[in-house]
Amino acid sequence: MDGQEFLAERFEANRSHLLGVAYRMLGSLTEADDAVQEAWLRLSRSDAGEIQNLGGWLTTVVARVCLDMLRSRKSRHEQSLETQAPEAINIRDSGPDPEQEAQLADSVGLALLVVLETLTPSERLAFVLHDMFDVSFDEIAAIVGRSPDATRQLASRARRRVRGTETIPEADLRSQREVVAAFLAALRARDFEGLVAVLDPDVVVRVDPSAAAPGAPTEIRGARTWAKGAVAFSRMARFVEPALVNGAAGLVLAPGGRLSRALSFKITGGKVVEVEIIADPGRLRDLDLKILDD
Repeated sequence: MDGQEFLAERFEANRSHLLGVAYRMLGSLTEADDAVQEAWLRLSRSDAGEIQNLGGWLTTVVARVCLDMLRSRKSRHEQSLETQAPEAINIRDSGPDPEQEAQLADSVGLALLVVLETLTPSERLAFVLHDMFDVSFDEIAAIVGRSPDATRQLASRARRRVRGTETIPEADLRSQREVVAAFLAALRARDFEGLVAVLDPDVVVRVDPSAAAPGAPTEIRGARTWAKGAVAFSRMARFVEPALVNGAAGLVLAPGGRLSRALSFKITGGKVVEVEIIADPGRLRDLDLKILDD
């Protein structure tokens, strides 16, 4: 066995751990696989004999790559690294597949993936590395470029966001959840009349400009008008989950665990009277979200 094959064997021993770190950081198996592959590239170009703790070194490299990828999303949506393994060895048996991603998402939990999407890149890294993989704050501080105390605060803020809060009395919240559950059931069934039944006739729906189709209005009025659009959108309903949005019952759209939309409902007398559809990444990060069971 030559030196590169031995190095690849040592890398493969760490690969599942690295993929777990990257997936929790990025929420995408394709991007996580890219980050792990980039770690292999960097390892293959380094003086591996000088690395005393290979697992720790690789975890740090993957974390740095993921942090760069998360930060790049602010300027270029859904950007992935484009990397290629050295020609002499291929450490991938196959590319990511939907079933594998679904299994990973289930193992992490949709609720956690959605809430992680609301964190800043540095908060997400600090929380994932410390709370999930027991990396010290001193090590994380070197990655995010902050002091250990500041890094501890990042993790603390992330932890509060992940735990979520319920600010509405239980009785009120229960009635809100019943209305939202009826709305979601009708949406999944493509039941136009069922949607109209839970909406106030004069419901007002406000849509983030980033969520509206080009030329489409950002404010929709009337139950039957919005219900038509909701039925047309129902193909995405399998990615919609009930949630607390800033303490009130609402919905989130999160394909593959990647938070895309949040729907905030105002409910009066058992009817939805106002809806806000939030899609702007900055606004999504500022929301207090907690995923609920159907």
